[in-house]
Amino acid sequence: MLLVDAHCHLGDAAFDRDRDAVLVRARAAGVGHVVVIGGTVAESERAAALARGGPGLSATAGLHPHEARSWSPEAAARLKALLALPEVVAVGETGLDYHYDHSPRPAQRRAFEAQLGLAAELGKPVVVHAREADDDVAAMLAAARVAVVLHSFSSGPNVFEAGMAIGAYFSFSGMITFKNWTMTDRLTACPPDRLLVETDAPYLAPVPHRGTRNEPAFVRDVAAALARIRGESLDTFGPRTTENARRLFGSRLAATL
Repeated sequence: MLLVDAHCHLGDAAFDRDRDAVLVRARAAGVGHVVVIGGTVAESERAAALARGGPGLSATAGLHPHEARSWSPEAAARLKALLALPEVVAVGETGLDYHYDHSPRPAQRRAFEAQLGLAAELGKPVVVHAREADDDVAAMLAAARVAVVLHSFSSGPNVFEAGMAIGAYFSFSGMITFKNWTMTDRLTACPPDRLLVETDAPYLAPVPHRGTRNEPAFVRDVAAALARIRGESLDTFGPRTTENARRLFGSRLAATL
């Protein structure tokens, strides 16, 4: 059983001193593939470079809602060029974040809509970040014509129902192991062929690693918690999430660390 960490910021500076060792530990924990996320043009270029460095890594390219004010024709062109590379398997991380509002909301909606269009044009899935913007995210998902993964899912019923209606993939992170997690019904209601697991490393380390830097090896703890909540064994549940990730992101994910 080799798990896929469907969302990891492996290019983050938090991994600069021991990135190779992090991947060795991931493999030892039963992780076969890591999807490296880009949230700016520079981060997307870094993610693509890491994915080119060896098997077991793929990348995404996109502009996070925090950075939406920097969306421009030049940024769109650079992301489109990255998305043409075989190692770049999805658009994103994009979406809407009305909690921090680091970029104005109209700018966030424009950048998100443009990236949904880019994903449709290129036939690639889109990785969606949604925080405290449920109504707008739900409306934009309803109009989307692309494969969608709702990353580190913790949204309300509007986004959940919109995701279910379009056959979105729901990716769960270490948040499901936190004491304040209250949406167990979301974990059991998701169709088994639409479930993914992720770390969002270096953020959101799951129990029993709370308070430490998160890393891809810990996706096993997320998968184990999700399997337990759903009343399944990890041996059965884990491979299903890997199959789902390969269906979503493509055959490149068959390569392993």
